[in-house]
Amino acid sequence: MGQGFFQIGITISLFIIISLLLGRYIFSVYTNGNNIFQPLLNPLERTIYLLAGISAQDNMNAAQYIRAVISSNLCMGIAVYFLLANQKTLPWNPTNLRVPSWDLVLHTTISFLTSTNSQHYGGESTFSYFSQMAALSFLMFTSAATGLAVGIGVIRGLTNKPLGNFYVDITRGITRIFLPISILGAIALIITGVPQTLSPPIAVNTLEGDTQYIAVGPVATFEMIKMLGGSGAGFFTANSAHPFENPNGASNLIEILSMIAIPTALIHTYGFFAKNSKQAWFLFWMIFTIFLVLLGFSLVGEYGGNPLINNLLGGNLDAPNLEGKEVRFGVSQTILWAVISTATMCGAMNGIHDSLLPSGGFSTLFNLLSQIIWGGIGTGIIHLLLYLILAMFLAALLVGRTPTFAGKKIEHKEIFLVSLVLLIHPITILIPSAITLLNVPSTGINNPDFHGLSHVIYEYAAASANNASIFLSTRDNSLWWNLSTSVSMLIGRYVPIIAMLLVAGNMANKPILSPSIDSFKTDSLVFTSWIAGLMLIVTALIFLPVILLGPIAEGIQLTAGG
Repeated sequence: MGQGFFQIGITISLFIIISLLLGRYIFSVYTNGNNIFQPLLNPLERTIYLLAGISAQDNMNAAQYIRAVISSNLCMGIAVYFLLANQKTLPWNPTNLRVPSWDLVLHTTISFLTSTNSQHYGGESTFSYFSQMAALSFLMFTSAATGLAVGIGVIRGLTNKPLGNFYVDITRGITRIFLPISILGAIALIITGVPQTLSPPIAVNTLEGDTQYIAVGPVATFEMIKMLGGSGAGFFTANSAHPFENPNGASNLIEILSMIAIPTALIHTYGFFAKNSKQAWFLFWMIFTIFLVLLGFSLVGEYGGNPLINNLLGGNLDAPNLEGKEVRFGVSQTILWAVISTATMCGAMNGIHDSLLPSGGFSTLFNLLSQIIWGGIGTGIIHLLLYLILAMFLAALLVGRTPTFAGKKIEHKEIFLVSLVLLIHPITILIPSAITLLNVPSTGINNPDFHGLSHVIYEYAAASANNASIFLSTRDNSLWWNLSTSVSMLIGRYVPIIAMLLVAGNMANKPILSPSIDSFKTDSLVFTSWIAGLMLIVTALIFLPVILLGPIAEGIQLTAGG
């Protein structure tokens, strides 16, 4: 236990340092500041702009930015669907994999397009090398860069700057952030033992005299953008519990840091744009504190063990819950991974979330329901700024002042759009969950108690929050699950993006009001505590019933010996 906590401490210390450095670098990328890749990439980017007919100097308004996001994503989605639906006739298919059903291809395309990367399939047995590289890896880069571009656009608008140009922003995200870091990270993963090859599966003779085929492939490059881009999809069915995706402690550390680096860094990037690093640090420590509480709650539960098992020998057994844990990493690293994976909306798994005790299930589910404990790339900072606007609005109303944000008046249009974002998440979770629970026999849920409710809520919460992790007790590759979660993914991805870009566009066009002596001091412990309380209260008010009937009820049942 002591060694595990020491490893957690080292990992947390590293990502705190990386977040500040990377946050400053991202700020320089999107403000034409000097950075290490600029001399090399400027000619490449100018060539891309020339071929695409893009003027790097043209700023877009909110409507233009939104149209660029939707049209580009639609084109990419159609192209990838075509590639996946025709993989049998395309190259690099050494095991002659067939084309999956149309609904699975549609679900997979939407899943990777929305940066959800939920998998209703087994990676190595469903999609060819070409499909995984040319289609899925392509979308992992572009969907992550889309989220980052939108996040930067919203930050610009809320800090009194033009939104920028989406095509320039997505290009810089890929060429200056995701591509160079992914190349370096993939080399590091290859050194730790992750394979990178186009060779077919390896045939070996077992001790019983049978022939076993060991799947390999271009794993290192896939794995690195999966973690850095917050994608979470596994090249193999076992995801990051597979020894070829995550062979040892060194690879585990690299992947954890890659997973959390950009979501935490964007808080500092916002501070640099707002010229208020003090406020950024307050927001960072606020999220960090909630994250640490959830992590500690999960660790205490998992180290306490399953009472039903520990009581088998008259209560003399005192063992942690090892079910579903990867023994190479132990309880601490598996729980740290699970909490970070759901907090950052990545969804990669190095253990089985279905085997988490109620405390771990509560923490991971709470991350998905709240969406602001770090959050996804771009979308996390969007939701944090949403709560910042809402906190400013409510605080001003409580004391009878004019609601303002960054010196600009908050009006009914902004509050309507903020409210829409807050309500769309529960709508895309609770409505399909209710329909599913009314048809349990036909939906493949094989756990009808409180844990089964958590399965259903978790599936749709992960879809709406664009997180790839799952509870594994549903037959999710069916027409209902594929289509219903696809709807949740699309709405959960694009409605908040559109709404917050409109908010940012509205705020960017407003005049700055004269400074007032009674203006709120937002970079203070009091105001940060107000934001934290507001986030927790809103999440609890919306989702308390399903939390009570899910992990909390399961925990009470387990403690009572049921």
